[in-house]
Amino acid sequence: MALSVCCRRSFLIGATLSALAATSATAADADYPAKPVRVVVPYGPGGIADVTMRLVAENLSNKYHQQFYIENRPGAGGIVGMQAALQAPADGYTMVMIGGGLTIAKALFKHLPYDIEKDVEPVSTTASYGLAMATGAESSFKSVAEFIAAAKVKPGSLSIGTINAGSTQNLAAELFRLRAGVDVTIIPYKTTPELASAVLRGDVQAAFEYFAGFQSQIANHQMRVLATTGKTRAANLPDVPTLTESGVKDYDVTSWNGLAVRTGTPPTIVQKLHDAVADALASAKVQQFAQTAGMEAKPMQPDALRTQIKADVAQWTELVQRAGIERH
Repeated sequence: MALSVCCRRSFLIGATLSALAATSATAADADYPAKPVRVVVPYGPGGIADVTMRLVAENLSNKYHQQFYIENRPGAGGIVGMQAALQAPADGYTMVMIGGGLTIAKALFKHLPYDIEKDVEPVSTTASYGLAMATGAESSFKSVAEFIAAAKVKPGSLSIGTINAGSTQNLAAELFRLRAGVDVTIIPYKTTPELASAVLRGDVQAAFEYFAGFQSQIANHQMRVLATTGKTRAANLPDVPTLTESGVKDYDVTSWNGLAVRTGTPPTIVQKLHDAVADALASAKVQQFAQTAGMEAKPMQPDALRTQIKADVAQWTELVQRAGIERH
């Protein structure tokens, strides 16, 4: 009997402690954020993604009367920043910028110190944007169909420029070569200005780049955009067809940036952050910047973003395998 009473007492004490802990956690979630929140951007300051994050962070700071501050941690293609963010507690007080480039990295690298599909809890996208397939204004190619036809008449005679091998732009060109069934040479350049010069000189017959990278050349009618790479037409180029509309079946490369926290962060905090980010993206300041930069500032629910990450990883992994790209 004494043992039974003792066990019962232990059970009651344990249950009481568990209830108190749950109540405390719930209260902490409700009070979030009770202190400043770090937003790790794994790239240097000044880029479009960095500016977007700063606008969102400014909005969150004003909403919660707590500082959401940007910490730029560039290095190793984003690995340094991701590691720094994922070493922090899973309490919502460290956020990290994620993007489509991380899904490419998983396809290209055999060993990474984190897993984009397992170690982060998506909060929301902050911006999405396709690429432009562009050619020089003096080029004889007026459409993607003409480019493909010429490439098939003389295999290996045409070239497409991108920036660095392994970049979204570079793999977008590889996917075009695969989906269009053409034999073209893909030439990577170190920087966007070098790539733009190559297009204008006619060193390459076409190029894949984000709209913002070629914005001035397009505005000055030095370049012609043959197609965009997303599922639907770009809002800033409504008269330009997508590659799928241009006859390249099942082609979709839509890059994106977003925010995430470490896996294990309470779901109530994740949803609270998502709702706040969605409100920030709807602000006139963010929308105006997005329009200027050729982006769509639109939120995505955490579960939907998790599905997007999985789909992106699958697409790039298949491309790397089929194109015979070496994994490192």
